[in-house]
Amino acid sequence: MSSSVNGSAPLEVLVLAGGLSHERDVSLRSGRRVADALEDAGVSASVHDVDSGLLGAIDDRRPDVVWPLLHGSTGEDGSIRDLLELLGVPAVGTGSAGSRIAWSKPVSKTMLTRAGAATPSSVTLPESIFREVGARAVLDRVVDRLGLPLVVKPAKGGSALGVSLVTTADELPRAMVACFSYGDVALIERAVTGVEVAVSVIDLGDGPRALPPVEIVVEDGLYDYDARYNAGRTQFFAPARLSGEAAAAARELAVTAHRVLGLRGLSRTDMIVDESGTPWFLEVNSAPGMTETSLFPLAAEAEGLALPRLYRSMAEAARSAVPTVPTTV
Repeated sequence: MSSSVNGSAPLEVLVLAGGLSHERDVSLRSGRRVADALEDAGVSASVHDVDSGLLGAIDDRRPDVVWPLLHGSTGEDGSIRDLLELLGVPAVGTGSAGSRIAWSKPVSKTMLTRAGAATPSSVTLPESIFREVGARAVLDRVVDRLGLPLVVKPAKGGSALGVSLVTTADELPRAMVACFSYGDVALIERAVTGVEVAVSVIDLGDGPRALPPVEIVVEDGLYDYDARYNAGRTQFFAPARLSGEAAAAARELAVTAHRVLGLRGLSRTDMIVDESGTPWFLEVNSAPGMTETSLFPLAAEAEGLALPRLYRSMAEAARSAVPTVPTTV
């Protein structure tokens, strides 16, 4: 166990990172940075991959808290949370039920729509429907219904893998192929014009509060995997260059998403703020990245929060947290 800091109880945190998803490298970077920050705050922190030795490591060490920083399937679909709940180990972040809801973009969009949030018109289609009905006929109807431009993305997934911006009907078939390489269900969404913003939320036990919105500006307009994790293509403005009213609305939407979807500890909601100042919900991430180019740390620093102290507080809150369930809407 680590020594106490400022009289607080000793704390040992096991950070889970890696896994076998397409986002393994991002997860490892996130895990290392969080563990280093926790160590700077006087916490005993170590990183463990998700492998055959994981259960033994947890049983042997019985850490005070586990911090899953796994991205993609397993890490964000609720399964690793189910496992930790079976083991009775406190964990930073959302439980299994909320994770499963947030992991499905169509489901989270439906719940936010029912809660009164604006979200772009969309259709959700499995790959099988194109084989059964005919791809060309289906795609023609999609364009007729939703118009252009469109955004095509896997219904479940992260880090913008398989995401395409479609500006002409001829680009749509290729976008579908790219999408289906990362999942068998596609969410096709009307593209909203405006400022791309991410709003992170923290909850240390006294209710969720939104951090300053972070504005994302990409040279070619698409915040894809490369733009997220390789420096040079993307500019970030923290806080975002929004009016006071628009920034407040963006924060309110992020807190609403956090509450409605039953999230806990931390989350990040991605949205577009249009020229009228209305934020449009796109998706929510229950396990935000924590790399050097990730949006959650940028937002925390814009709020004036020191990451080592914040991460320690998040781990301490997780140790004493009472599990929550999604709000019925």
